[in-house]
Amino acid sequence: MSEHSDTFPDLPLVQLPGSNRQSADVIAPAAVPSPEGTAIEVTVVLRRRAGASFDPSVRLGRKEFEATMGADAADVELVTTTLEGLGIRVMSSDIASRRIRISGSAITLGRVFGTHLESVTSRASDGAEVQHRNRSGMLMVPAALDGIVTAVLGLDDRPQARAEFRVAQARAVAVSYTPLDLAEIYNFPPQFDGTGQTIAIVELGGGFARAELDSYFGSLGITGPKVAAIGVDGARNVPGADAAGADGEVLLDIEVAGALSPGADIVVYFAPNTDAGFVDAVSEATHAAITPTAISISWGQSEDAWTAQARHALDQAFVDAASLGITVTAAAGDNGSSDGAADGRNHADFPASSPHVLACGGTSLRASSGRVISETVWNNGAGAGATGGGVSDVFALPSWQKRAGVPASSRGTAGRGVPDVAAVADPSTGYEVLVDGEKKIYGGTSAVAPLWAALVARLAQASGAPFGLLHPRLYELASVAAHENGFRDITAGNNGAFAAGPGWDACTGLGVPDGGALLAALTPPRVPSAA
Repeated sequence: MSEHSDTFPDLPLVQLPGSNRQSADVIAPAAVPSPEGTAIEVTVVLRRRAGASFDPSVRLGRKEFEATMGADAADVELVTTTLEGLGIRVMSSDIASRRIRISGSAITLGRVFGTHLESVTSRASDGAEVQHRNRSGMLMVPAALDGIVTAVLGLDDRPQARAEFRVAQARAVAVSYTPLDLAEIYNFPPQFDGTGQTIAIVELGGGFARAELDSYFGSLGITGPKVAAIGVDGARNVPGADAAGADGEVLLDIEVAGALSPGADIVVYFAPNTDAGFVDAVSEATHAAITPTAISISWGQSEDAWTAQARHALDQAFVDAASLGITVTAAAGDNGSSDGAADGRNHADFPASSPHVLACGGTSLRASSGRVISETVWNNGAGAGATGGGVSDVFALPSWQKRAGVPASSRGTAGRGVPDVAAVADPSTGYEVLVDGEKKIYGGTSAVAPLWAALVARLAQASGAPFGLLHPRLYELASVAAHENGFRDITAGNNGAFAAGPGWDACTGLGVPDGGALLAALTPPRVPSAA
């Protein structure tokens, strides 16, 4: 089909709700712009079938989920035929996750979705210069697909998220811990190791080498888990290329989860750091042939750095996960109550702010020989790192959090409070890991997400079943006597605008885990059946 400006003169388009995007902070045109005719790949997300509803207390099997919560086959067919008729190649479709992967030139896709794509160099949230496709304003969809298509992701492929970790400066390290030390400090039940469970880890860059993992686990005197890598949207496991960046995140996540749940299988999903890549990685992990017990996510960004359509698409992927019995853990951020924004307002980090994700905050921990000396909110001061936490501006207060004492959001609304749980994240009291051949001390809430994922795997092994959306049970436990509710409350410190105190707070949530008490609370003794 010709790509002349009048290719689709009579194609009626309608706005796609939630697709408005601000232009990136453009510095200049890309140094090496992509040729206009180069094919790019995009993810289209469809609505759920009529009558679909989410009940966190009900776990669905894969076939039942597809039949009740997936896309309607007629919607998939209509979207496919409509886009193919406009010269777009449909590469794949998946009814369960409601995704269609398409390919076309920037010109064709721009015209079909009512936008203009340009190759630019811009500045990412961490200050780095990046080259990507840029768009601004609303997207459009063919009128025939109005209400059917809920998101079009990946047209603009700027970096969507940042890794929530920090490397300790040697002179600043007060004390450090191996994951095994933390298993003792947080009383992980030693009789369980995650056997029979699968932990999925989402990564948006970096890589790992099996030999390095073997070296690390061997140094701890344990046999590590089986670890597999799966590429999503063309990404793959590329170790040794970014020791100070994404490699550090990947190895931290695997080493923490693997040491704390060595009997589990770990599957690492590598995806591009884009809104499409993030959604596709979570969807691929959720709908894998072997359903994971937990998905660990150590990447995030302030809620307002996402388009509404991308936030909704990712949140709905977490609904899929919860429906299938998967517990998703996510880092709450490393930049305090502002989440690194410079507008003077408080911001929650997403995806931690999703009500379908167990948001993981951070502490500063002083312990010796397994005994806690002190544990407070992690806050090393302006620019030096502090646990994220706050109140969502976009997700409403969930029913299970209504008695937690969540304050109003910055907009004065009743929003979802972040985080739910916590563990050590201060790099000056951090984790001993091995990254690209170097022993380093890492911190950040990115370490807390795999720690909690590993604990969930152990507890699921003990209970004989996965937990899915764990929040209602954890918040119900908050009303139980402190020594029985599975948490050690953190009551000292602040993350900027919010201070810790008795019970839930927007710094460390319900507190840090007491694994043995959680085991007793979540897996009550089974009553033998009568003979």
